[in-house]
Amino acid sequence: MAKIRHTVHGPYERFIKRALDITFSALALTVLSPLIGITALLVRMKLGSPVLFSQERPGKDERIFRLYKFRSMTDARDSSGTLLPDSERLTKFGKVLRSTSLDELPELYNILRGDMSIVGPRPLLKQYLPYYRSEERERHAVRPGLTGLAQIHGRNYLMWDDRLKQDVEYVHNITFAGDAGIILQTVIKVLKRSGVAEKRIPPLDQVRREEKA
Repeated sequence: MAKIRHTVHGPYERFIKRALDITFSALALTVLSPLIGITALLVRMKLGSPVLFSQERPGKDERIFRLYKFRSMTDARDSSGTLLPDSERLTKFGKVLRSTSLDELPELYNILRGDMSIVGPRPLLKQYLPYYRSEERERHAVRPGLTGLAQIHGRNYLMWDDRLKQDVEYVHNITFAGDAGIILQTVIKVLKRSGVAEKRIPPLDQVRREEKA
């Protein structure tokens, strides 16, 4: 597969963005440690162990890293031992975690490690990699983000073509003012609990296979 090309524009993207990621993720982990601890305790009490959900995701240059989130679903299975659909395993408590974005707090550790950035395209499933169009692969030219342009313009309501287009647009226009605006709008949306769809769009791999059928 061809290497992803990306031109770094300006000192903010080249030098400052990563420094701010380190500073603010370390500060947030310290200041929010009581909230993180309480959330972890509630997850343990209501959903059991493990408290954290982890999954391999593609990061910058499509390198695979392990993403960490608070668990929001049970391990309920059918009579044959197969996990039930996500919609049946997502509890009321899990829905609260997701709507308030509390489930995302462990990703601050991913940011501190350098796997992610505060702002960038959201890290999607590894199984989607063969289904991106060539221009859409540019979303992996930068570190994935805790929030991003697509998250403030529809979040889970965006269809895949629009969502991935927003990701690539962000990669082409990384600025301090842009990142600050995305963070501010994300905070507003989280406080309003807006943009969280109860019914998610079909997986990208399924959509792209159906397009070719």
